[in-house]
Amino acid sequence: MPDSARATTYSRAVDEILTPNSVKVLQKRYLLKDDEGNAIENPSDMFVRVAENIASAERVWGADDAKVAEVARDFYELMTSLEFLPNSPTLMNAGRELQQLSACFVLPVADSMESIFGAVRDTAIIHKSGGGTGFSFSRLRPAGDQVRSTQGVSSGPVSFMRVFNQATEAVKQGGTRRGANMGVLRIDHPDILDFISCKEGGDFANFNISVALTEEFMEAVNAGTAYQLRNPRDGEPAGELDAREVYEQIVQMAWATGDPGIIFIDRINRDNPTPHLGEIESTNPCGEQPLLPYEACNLGSVNLSRFVTMGDAGPTVAWDRLGDVVHRGVRFLDDVIEVNQYPLPEIDTLARGNRKIGLGVMGWADMLIKMDIAYDSEDAVALGEKVMGYIDAEAKAASRKLAEERGAFPNFEGSIYDAPDGGPIRNATVTTIAPTGTLSIIANCSSGVEPLFAVSYVRTVMDNDRLIEVNPMFEEVAVKGGFYSQELMALIADHGSVHGIDEVPANVQRVFVTAHDIEPVWHIKMQAAFQTHTDNAVSKTVNFENDATADDVRQVYDLAYELGVKGVTIYRDGSKDNQVLTTGKTAKSGTAESMVRHGEIEPRPRPMVTQGRTEKILTGCGNLYVTVNWDDEGLCEVFTQMGKSGGCASSQSEGLSRMISVSLRAGVDPEAITKHLRGIRCPSPSWAEGGKVLSCADAVGIVMEHALAYVHTGEAPSGVVKSTDALDYLSGACPECGGALEHESGCAVCRACGFSKCA
Repeated sequence: MPDSARATTYSRAVDEILTPNSVKVLQKRYLLKDDEGNAIENPSDMFVRVAENIASAERVWGADDAKVAEVARDFYELMTSLEFLPNSPTLMNAGRELQQLSACFVLPVADSMESIFGAVRDTAIIHKSGGGTGFSFSRLRPAGDQVRSTQGVSSGPVSFMRVFNQATEAVKQGGTRRGANMGVLRIDHPDILDFISCKEGGDFANFNISVALTEEFMEAVNAGTAYQLRNPRDGEPAGELDAREVYEQIVQMAWATGDPGIIFIDRINRDNPTPHLGEIESTNPCGEQPLLPYEACNLGSVNLSRFVTMGDAGPTVAWDRLGDVVHRGVRFLDDVIEVNQYPLPEIDTLARGNRKIGLGVMGWADMLIKMDIAYDSEDAVALGEKVMGYIDAEAKAASRKLAEERGAFPNFEGSIYDAPDGGPIRNATVTTIAPTGTLSIIANCSSGVEPLFAVSYVRTVMDNDRLIEVNPMFEEVAVKGGFYSQELMALIADHGSVHGIDEVPANVQRVFVTAHDIEPVWHIKMQAAFQTHTDNAVSKTVNFENDATADDVRQVYDLAYELGVKGVTIYRDGSKDNQVLTTGKTAKSGTAESMVRHGEIEPRPRPMVTQGRTEKILTGCGNLYVTVNWDDEGLCEVFTQMGKSGGCASSQSEGLSRMISVSLRAGVDPEAITKHLRGIRCPSPSWAEGGKVLSCADAVGIVMEHALAYVHTGEAPSGVVKSTDALDYLSGACPECGGALEHESGCAVCRACGFSKCA
């Protein structure tokens, strides 16, 4: 393990380069820690650890110690310049016992119990190692279909997805958080309608889901005709559905919940570099990496914000320096494959056989701002295509050069590159646009190819303190332009944009556009520009305002198909409950924070006589007795009593019940209260009749649901009904620090603490 003394032998110290927030994220998530959780390396040590570990791969091709040390220094310089960073598992695990350096995997799920539960086992292994998993459930026979071996009937793919979801619930990723999954189902599967709506109501919190759309289906949508369903058991026809009606259901569910996304599966397979090895059926959890079953990919990103120089004619791209970093990045990622300890032997074989890498970008929005180009402009789209075309060409040139030294990837014969006019290439794919949420925090740049999330926004912290966060580039421009003030920053945060604010010059307003300033079609145009020169796919979220319509979503899907992108993820602001912190625009729609101010509402007096019911429910803290009372105006109070006296559990439950009682008598909808209680988690869940009780707060929500049912119908259900998962309904607020989650690149990332919902 490297120490600080060894780090000083390298030419660049990173302390002056990293921002305080970058250091905080590194300390929390990346640096080595002792048994008590204290960091035992600094950021420089981490980069030395990674550089030396990855450079050790050079020995496989005959490099001596001096050459390995030279390459290690180069890799250290490459990373600490913040011009290139590998994906998070590489930074976290290189040079450590785990040594699992990949973020994304796809596993096969065949139509047998052995395959299904084997995949569940493999998923747990991958999540434990820090990776995310994608699956296609399209090979599973539909619900109700005959199972000849048992003379029974199949429960269908959606039912088996629950098994994967629960397994993920139980296994924390690398011991820190639950892993991410992608579930895919073909549009021609007989259970497609159940799949489209499966996340309605908060189920499958550990899954992103996408529908695999075929060319046949899209042609039927355009023609307004029916399309054929097929039973995957035998490939035989299994009925028809109206294509436009199914398409409409996809649109409506995506508008309401953000899921499902869509992938154009035939388009993906046309770009499959190794068709002789099989069809691509799924992607990784963020949608940007189509992979064969048992395949993995190693990712890294070039920070475009570092490649803008000022010339005589104005700002320009430093093309030569960009090309140099691309070549070094490709070598780095190819070396990662060699030292990677893949979690399964099947993955090791295929990953080394195809040697897929995915070099992508971050800091794109920053580059545009520095070049005085608005994101939502044809100039930006044209530059995006030019930049990615250059990166892709240079990455392939670098891979071909490596092939001269090291040989082509082992599965080259039969691949799309195996042609008379071609030549050997080291990697089956070289480019991917991946989510870079946490990496972009470290590099202090914008994420992926996304626009800015906000110019200025409010972060609500403990005790409802409101802190103003300002984009550093905007702050610099505002200071130089003489229009900076704390009051203006607060106004921008409240407004949600610089657009329409007279104090901000028009030219600055034009350049500093945010995700919600931009018409959705520009998101797709930009995604298509980068997709044109990307081997794999482009991870991108199309952001919609809260008041966007389903028609708006449909237009984006139509344009995505027309422009040749491989998949689409959308997020409508405020479509998830309890979006605690976004921009002022969301607040004005009523989804960010209550507009009720202190003193405007007082709870009504407690009635002299009430009626109610008391229920005992088992929690991880013991038996909790919850009493819910009501009067003629509805529910009015809640009392709780732990089966054991004293302690934090008793005091916290009492405090919770008092606040609920005050809220009820102040006119707060009891269903809204239960909605926010259900799904809250603690480290000690328990099992009660019918399901899991996640916490004492969840238990109170359960009993309140029962009381509401009793008041309305005279009957109360017994046991536990399904709850909304905390990560699902808190998708606007970071579950670790309460900060804002940015919905970008098919994922959700907190820039305050580095939390990412994706692997």
